Amino acid sequence: MALPTEMRVILTDGAGAPEVMRLGSAPLPRPDSGEVLIRVEAAGVNRPDISQREGKYPPPPDASPILGLEVAGTVAALGEGTTGWSVGDRVCALANGGGYAEYCAVPGTQCLPWPAGYDAIQAAALPETYFTVWANLFQMGRLHAGESVLIHGGTGGIGVTAIQLAAEFGAVVFTTVGSADKARACERLGAHAAINYHEADFAAEITRLTAHRGVDVILDMVGAPYFPRNIASLKRGGRLVMIAFMQGSIIDRLDLLPIMVKRLTVTGSTMRPRTTVEKAAVARGLLERVWPVLDEGRCAPVIETSFPLAEVAAAHRLLETRGHIGKIMLRVAD
Repeated sequence: MALPTEMRVILTDGAGAPEVMRLGSAPLPRPDSGEVLIRVEAAGVNRPDISQREGKYPPPPDASPILGLEVAGTVAALGEGTTGWSVGDRVCALANGGGYAEYCAVPGTQCLPWPAGYDAIQAAALPETYFTVWANLFQMGRLHAGESVLIHGGTGGIGVTAIQLAAEFGAVVFTTVGSADKARACERLGAHAAINYHEADFAAEITRLTAHRGVDVILDMVGAPYFPRNIASLKRGGRLVMIAFMQGSIIDRLDLLPIMVKRLTVTGSTMRPRTTVEKAAVARGLLERVWPVLDEGRCAPVIETSFPLAEVAAAHRLLETRGHIGKIMLRVAD
């Protein structure tokens, strides 16, 4: 079947509030060598999308300027030399941009098959958080069975993914949340304990819960205000992995001595600037270690709600409230 020449897409009129986004049309992207063109059925909404909409997170020079970093749908066309996929395959993909549209071109090595029994919404909820968690918590943070981990922001998309995968692979999981309802949700997902940061200091609670030992790994997206307490919460040889700075990246005064005395590792990364080769390595790890778990019905994404593509502003406003548990999705093929 011949492809159309135009597609529905979310356009932005400059940087600003959710209202700068609008439904429009644009030419179909053409898949380059090694890429697949996906007919998008669903797309995920993520905090980097908000940052890009606000003008704070410009896309890489070679990426689509259209918002959207994860999609699911069917392969509609193949770029020259692309192997491993065929037209008609159902895939989800970590996109470099362009996900808020009816068609999206993505490197074939950043695509993964839909897990058994998944629909488009569930499949599209996987790439951004599962790539991020696997690369940071397991590859860079080296979390393994028998260790303990503190995951901040337990009910966000990253948090619910990290809790489930850490518990699945044998870690003892602690997390921070903002309400009793969110604490119960995290415990149902596999957290050993959820600390309400409105009611208790998480560092003091980690000290108590671990009998003064501390945790092996911390996954943090809050940033500067948490940094000293993160350092205090790590045991000797612990690893702090930072993936965002939601409350700032600048620390005025910091005592570096505990990092040396406890032989800590402080690291972090962002996913979007990684090369295609680097993202392909993450995808291989997911396919080998995580996709069999998903195929068996465990560690599934948690979906808060979904919106039609045209209601993308409402989806962004909901994400900004931080009142959700899990992922917020867009239905592109409504």
